[in-house]
Amino acid sequence: MNARPHVVRRVLAGTLLALLSLGLWSAGPVSAADTPVTEKAAIDHALPTKGAVRLLVSVPGTEPVSFDDVKVRIDGDAVPAVAAAASQSTEVERTSILAIDTSASMAGPRITEAKKAALAYLTTVPANVKVGVLSFDTTVKVVVPPGLAHETARTAVAGLKLTRDTALYDGVLGALRAAGPGGQGAAQRKILLLSDGKDTTRTRLDTVLAAIKKSGATVDVVSLQKGDEGNAPLNAIATAGKGTILKAQDPAALTAAFAKEATVLARQVVVTAEIPEGFSKTTSNVEVTVPTGTESFTASAYVPVQLASDITAKKAVVAAPTPVKAGPLDFSPTMMYAAVGAVGVGLLGLVAALALGGRKPASNLTLNEQIRAYGVMSVPGRPGPRRDSEDPGENPFTGQAKAAAERALANNKNLEAKIAHSLEGAGLSLKPAEWLLIHAAIAVGGGLIGILLGSGNLILGLLFIIAAIIGPFIYLRLKKANRFKAFGMGLADTLQLMSGSLSAGLSLGQSIDTIVREGAEPIASEFRRVVIESRLGVTLEDAMDGMADRMESRDFKWVVMAIRIQREVGGNLAELLLTVAATLREREFMRRHVRALSAEGRLSAYILGGLPPGFLVYLTLTKPDYVHPLYFTPMGWILCIVMAVLLSVGVFWMSKVAKVDL
Repeated sequence: MNARPHVVRRVLAGTLLALLSLGLWSAGPVSAADTPVTEKAAIDHALPTKGAVRLLVSVPGTEPVSFDDVKVRIDGDAVPAVAAAASQSTEVERTSILAIDTSASMAGPRITEAKKAALAYLTTVPANVKVGVLSFDTTVKVVVPPGLAHETARTAVAGLKLTRDTALYDGVLGALRAAGPGGQGAAQRKILLLSDGKDTTRTRLDTVLAAIKKSGATVDVVSLQKGDEGNAPLNAIATAGKGTILKAQDPAALTAAFAKEATVLARQVVVTAEIPEGFSKTTSNVEVTVPTGTESFTASAYVPVQLASDITAKKAVVAAPTPVKAGPLDFSPTMMYAAVGAVGVGLLGLVAALALGGRKPASNLTLNEQIRAYGVMSVPGRPGPRRDSEDPGENPFTGQAKAAAERALANNKNLEAKIAHSLEGAGLSLKPAEWLLIHAAIAVGGGLIGILLGSGNLILGLLFIIAAIIGPFIYLRLKKANRFKAFGMGLADTLQLMSGSLSAGLSLGQSIDTIVREGAEPIASEFRRVVIESRLGVTLEDAMDGMADRMESRDFKWVVMAIRIQREVGGNLAELLLTVAATLREREFMRRHVRALSAEGRLSAYILGGLPPGFLVYLTLTKPDYVHPLYFTPMGWILCIVMAVLLSVGVFWMSKVAKVDL
């Protein structure tokens, strides 16, 4: 009696399950889900701006949107908002990348329908959407970079060719790079991926998923793959990109899938919502209500609404009511001239500080100071002593400046002696005080030129000042080196001329006078000084020894030593000078031969030592934002110091290896 109802219930349940199974079996996979779902609005992108946030909202359906009735709530509070169609707005940039599988498995109707679907997508997508085309097979190729030239993209799609393998994961990574960088100020970036096969490369899926999540780009997938196992990686990619997967096992359904994606872009709305006063959050829950003709859609999301820098700027404005125009290295012309003037005043102040510094008794007196200790030099026809600063062609300001520079150098005799020795070696008829003033003027002028050329860029001005300070020293050193080199190269010929004069019956003094008249510079001017010193009472050997010290010539010191020995023990001086000249010629030949052999090493040292700082200066002038962290962050300072030390050690080592002393 009790068993019959149970049997009836079992029969009815089995019949119902059979009918349900037949109904599910007859339905094919033509959409993202096997059961239809109600379409909803969604906030696709948020772009924080100063005082507002721009939202990109997808609105389903086909009915027109009532833009004037759009409402926005931030953290539950209603805020003023303005809406407009995204296809008519340029406030939010949109980028779409078509990543199409062109492997061999797409041959036949699949690639034909894929091209038709892509062409339909490019025809339907709004004109202000930047579209790029990427193909992946054995390799990944950006066929068309993102741009508004949709006709170029259509031509590229029509010409796609198939190859063997499927670099699916590398294709996704390439599409992320082609879409551009992410971040709070980035455009909306959407990737539409079409594939029918598994990845055949060694790239890991977890690497791709991590890159998608980090980029923040939306990834929608159109799959021609059959079975859940084949769609598992594509499902993971769509989930990581917060997109959808459209399963179209029939190639003819591709056009509908691509058209749906284009319709989503065409139905997007740009909503600009104002940030409430005193709002101190960078991210918040935002709710947008978009009414259409017959219904109203609501979308909510937790999105960035405000930049941290904008919050800091608001607090600064509240704390300091006086408006200040901010901006790195943005100076008025008055400010630029004031900076240059400050540099000049600082240099003059340095000279004055040296001049007014402690007056210590000088141990190395100048010739005028030594003569002044025994008497008074006077000017003919003028009563009173003569001063060093008096010059008929010198104005009072120049005389005062030179006097200040002389007082500054009087407190540092070693510096004055070094400058004087360098000026004498370079053959410049300048006093150390005059050189110091010229150097200061070049530094001020270099800073002025740098600031003017850089339109107020203090970094460029500082670089020019450093170059103006170092440049004169380099010029003086090069001029001195060239003069010393010319002296050494002409010394053998000079000794031969001196030997010929002695053989002709002239004395040593007369032979030196012959060199003064017929010799080449700088030998003639140096021997002229020897003649003048000998007439003032200095012995000829001591005068020539002083010339050897000024010219830093070891070879000429040997000549002076030979002349001293000949004067003491006697002998044929002409023959001795010929022997010394032959020795010097051989040494000069060997020196040139060694320099030729070591030229490659020296050139390598110059290039490897000068290329890094030269390229850094180039980047500083052309792309200051790129090297900004090197100058204004502690890590950048540490890197600069470490690089400078390593570069200095390398240059020193290479110079020592390439240098050969003879």
